[in-house]
Amino acid sequence: MKKSSILNKELNAVIASMGHTEYLIVCDAGFPIPSDVRRVDLALTRDVPDLKTVLSAIAEDFIAEKIYVAEDVPKSNAPLYHSIQEIYHGVEIETHPHSDILTTFAKEAKAIVRTGSFEPWGNIVLQSGVDVPKWFDKEGVIVPDYYKDKM
Repeated sequence: MKKSSILNKELNAVIASMGHTEYLIVCDAGFPIPSDVRRVDLALTRDVPDLKTVLSAIAEDFIAEKIYVAEDVPKSNAPLYHSIQEIYHGVEIETHPHSDILTTFAKEAKAIVRTGSFEPWGNIVLQSGVDVPKWFDKEGVIVPDYYKDKM
C-alpha cells in the first residue's frame, strides 16, 4: 500500500504531475470549474470533505511556494485565512479580487480539486514550488537570495 496519506488516485496523479509555478486550485462546492481544466471531484455532501481536511492532506505531498486567495478572505472569513496560514506555515499568501480567482486563475490552473465545502470565498490557489534543500544541495551550486530562507 501507499505510504503517504492521500488515497485518491486522481489527486495523487495531479500532484505528481505538477511542475514549478503551476497552479493547483482547491475549491468549495460551488466553484465554476472550466470544462477544459482537469477536475478532481472529491465532493460528497455538504462540507464532506471540507477545505481544511483536503488542504492538510495535500500539504503533506505538495510543495506550495505561494498561495492566492480572494481579497475578501482575510477580513470576511478570518477562520479560513488562519487555517491556511497554519497549514502552509511560512508560505506567502497574496490576495486578488475574487473574480480573478474564478476566471483568470481557474483558466490557468493545471487542475482544480473540488471539495464539498460550503465556505465563503473557499477557493485556494496553490502555486507549485520546489524542495529547495534538495535542488541546491550539490557542491558548488549557489543558492539564489530568494531561496536562502528556505535552506
